Amino acid sequence: MDSPAKAPPHRLLTAVLCLSGIVVALQHTLVVPLLGKFPEILGVGYPSASWLVTITLLSAAVATPILSRLADMFGKRLMMLVSLATIVAGSVLAAVGGTFLAVLVGRGLQGLASALVPIGIAMLRDELPRGKVAGATAMMSATLGIGSALGLPLPGVLYEHLGWESVFWLSAVAAAALFAAVLAVVPESAVRTRGRFDIGGAVLLSIALVALLLVISRGSSWGWTSGYTLGAAAIAVLGFALWFPFELRVSLPMVDLRTSARRPVLLTNVAALLCGISMYANMLATTQELTMPASTGYGFGLSVLAAGLCMTPAGLMMVVFAPVSARMIGRIGAKYTLVTGTAVLAVAYVVRALCNGSIPLIIGGAMFVVVGTAIAYAAMPMLIMGSVPITETASANGLNTLLRSVGTAISSAFIAALLTTVTVEVSGVRLPALAAFQLVFVAAAVAAAVATAVACFIPRVEAPADPVPDDEERPEELVVTGTVHGSGGEPIRHAVVTVLRTTGEPADWGRADNAGEFTVVLPAPGPYLVITGADGWAPESQVMELAADSERPRVLLTRRLSLHGRVTAAGEPCAGAVVSLVKASGEYVAATVTGGDGSYELAQPPSGRYLVTVLAADRRTVTRHVAVLTRPAAVDFELDHALQAVR
Repeated sequence: MDSPAKAPPHRLLTAVLCLSGIVVALQHTLVVPLLGKFPEILGVGYPSASWLVTITLLSAAVATPILSRLADMFGKRLMMLVSLATIVAGSVLAAVGGTFLAVLVGRGLQGLASALVPIGIAMLRDELPRGKVAGATAMMSATLGIGSALGLPLPGVLYEHLGWESVFWLSAVAAAALFAAVLAVVPESAVRTRGRFDIGGAVLLSIALVALLLVISRGSSWGWTSGYTLGAAAIAVLGFALWFPFELRVSLPMVDLRTSARRPVLLTNVAALLCGISMYANMLATTQELTMPASTGYGFGLSVLAAGLCMTPAGLMMVVFAPVSARMIGRIGAKYTLVTGTAVLAVAYVVRALCNGSIPLIIGGAMFVVVGTAIAYAAMPMLIMGSVPITETASANGLNTLLRSVGTAISSAFIAALLTTVTVEVSGVRLPALAAFQLVFVAAAVAAAVATAVACFIPRVEAPADPVPDDEERPEELVVTGTVHGSGGEPIRHAVVTVLRTTGEPADWGRADNAGEFTVVLPAPGPYLVITGADGWAPESQVMELAADSERPRVLLTRRLSLHGRVTAAGEPCAGAVVSLVKASGEYVAATVTGGDGSYELAQPPSGRYLVTVLAADRRTVTRHVAVLTRPAAVDFELDHALQAVR
């Protein structure tokens, strides 16, 4: 496309993407201040009205990994437009429907747009020079806090002056305006992965996630031992039990579990879950603390609107510390930025637990919490993008965002349980005690402290070097798809292909699917060092000239690794002996028979501990413990001193 939208100014592109993130984050808190009003407005009970929050959480959990993966496959701009369109449709339906069902369905449609943030982060990586990515990513991550903070006071103001429908009309107008802005400003990224969408994995993950989040979010109202809760828990366990092995077998999984299990990605996602638990305590508990009546001995009796306005300075801290976080990432790296952010978060919650005597102290403590959140959230996408293939940046960030959302759901359920359990009686009414809020903040501090410990074990991730200066436009990247085959022409599944520049700097890496195909994204045509490895094969390396018009690269692995050796008896070859291989834990692996010279060969199994047993024709046996590593294993046997088998 040669339109001006092909290369928009960096600031304009970043602004449009960040505004999209703010609108998405706004959807999650949009109806929270009005939950007490909706039973009367819509003619339902409060338990039913609370589903207006739950349904958005559920639809977001389903949509985030699915739309993020679709963005990697079919286009990030396209999926951003789809996400914004669901906000418009859901908001209009809720505003004009006039019934609880219409508002419920509308809220579900609004939640489908949650993937906009991880997709936007991946788009920033694709379009901006490397030096601009950290700052823009930090700001995009900050939109989660900014939108959520706006969602507390804004609905109250609109409701008071324009009615409850205006809350949804504002959301519809904002999303429609951003839809037009994305069409005009955001180019479609050329970085895509290939293949078919993993429908089976999407269905299984959606069922498991919905069941899990129903347990977390509705367990307290249903009863933790009720049939609904136990049934949903059983479905969640079964769903995940089926999903994990399915994703390991499918050719192009929706979530690449092998990549997700890499230490930088796994630990960053664990930290994201813990940060989600910790962060949400500030937003949810602080507003409730401020609205508690003065008769409790610690409350201030503020209205919901006033309490929401008190949280606005905390939300602004996200904006202030986004550029600070970017500079920290540039100077000390994403890992230590995450460690700093989670440590600040832990200390801030200790302050929140101890300082509750005045509104300024509470506001200051809440601001301190958001500072830590802003720093931590800015670092996570950089750690993820530095550890996954470029073609998987949206889906990998989508999983990270999903785990943050699961963390907030856990936090919400935990806070609700504490505030309804640790109570005091005031004028015949049971209200949360001050100790309940203090316990919430202590628990949040513990979660942040554990996240800090987890972050300390994340390996330092070095982002691939960018040959383009920070102040120049990024040229269109080269997407290369190749194949990995064995010497017999058979495709080698799950082979890992790493591409380096000839100067030794990393460019990208990819994993071959079941057909042996892999995709990598390179900064420019030229010679590259291609290193390929796969279980059971000796690694290969070669320099390839890669360009847009070059032949599809074909990598050949020629040497199979094997577990081999020779069996002798009294120095003579022992032909026809059965050689068996079992795992140290007892599972059968393979067996073969020695040749005329006493030699045998088995395909090398994955690394681990095994038992190799020889059974000779005269029923003598001998067994050895073998530790199989990545190099070919040789195990020779001499039967002279073997014990005679029981006849």
